[in-house]
Amino acid sequence: MPSTEALAELLDPATTVLLTVECQQGVVGTESALPELAAVARESGALGNVARLVAAAHTAGVQVLHAVAERRPDGRGANHNARLFKAAARLPVQQLSGTKAVRIAPPIEVAEEDLVVRRLHGVSPIAGTDVDALLRNLGCRTLIVTGVSSNVAVPNAVFDAVNLGYTAVVPADAIAGVPADYTPVLVRNTLSLVATVLTSDDVLTAWKHPRRAARA
Repeated sequence: MPSTEALAELLDPATTVLLTVECQQGVVGTESALPELAAVARESGALGNVARLVAAAHTAGVQVLHAVAERRPDGRGANHNARLFKAAARLPVQQLSGTKAVRIAPPIEVAEEDLVVRRLHGVSPIAGTDVDALLRNLGCRTLIVTGVSSNVAVPNAVFDAVNLGYTAVVPADAIAGVPADYTPVLVRNTLSLVATVLTSDDVLTAWKHPRRAARA
C-alpha cells in the first residue's frame, strides 16, 4: 500500500472522483432483478461500504458520480449481441428509464452536487457515455471505482479508466459480484495489476487528512 503521504496525494479531493457503478434499486435493492447479486452486495458489506464512501466524499468535497444502467421500454438502442443482454431482457424486473429500478439504492444517499450518468447500451459505465468528458472537466486524475458487479461492469470501468489515462483505485470491500468468492480472485489476479487496491477505511482515513488544494 502507498505511504500515508502518497495516499493523501493520490486521493486528493480536488482531483479525485468517486464512481458508483449500478448501485441502483433494480440491481442491488430489495426488489432486484438479480437477487443473488443483491444479497452478496448487502451481506458482504460492499453496499454499506459504498454508502460510507459516498457520505465521506460529500463531507470531504470529493465529487461523486453515479453510473446507472437502464433501457427504454421499447428497448430502442439497447444491445442484443451477448447472452447477458438476452438474459436481462427476460428478467422479471426491468431497468426501465424513469422507474424505481433505476434510482440509487439505499443506504447510498445522493446529494444535489452528485452527477448521475445513465446509459442505454453496452456493459461499460465509461465507454460510450459522458463520463470521460465530465471527469476531464472536473480535473479528475484519480477515479475510485465502487459498486457492482465485479463480473462485468466494475472491471470494464477500471480498464476504461486506465486506458483513458486516469489512475484507478479500487476499494476491494466496496465491490461485489457472484459468486461471492469470485471478487477476491478478480482483485488479486487482475485488478491489482492495473489499479491501486485499498480498503474503504484506507480511503476514509486519507480524506480525514486531505491535501489542501482547491478543485479547478
